Amino acid sequence: MNLREAWAKRRYEAHFLSMLSDCDGENSETDTSLDFAKDCGYVTTEAPADLTAKGAEIGKMLGSTLKDPSGFLITG
Repeated sequence: MNLREAWAKRRYEAHFLSMLSDCDGENSETDTSLDFAKDCGYVTTEAPADLTAKGAEIGKMLGSTLKDPSGFLITG
């Protein structure tokens, strides 16, 4: 939902970047939740591996966009 809000606010660079930063934080929280689920025995050790890898890829995309948001901003 934060990513959707960021997309809607891409006319305002500061707000866009703030929302993307929130997205990155939520992505990290999800990774932590997967660790807890594994450590508590709610899921098998292998189950979160694919989701963790996907989360890492999402984190890379968010990081890249945070470094250079210009291609996503609405200008003019």
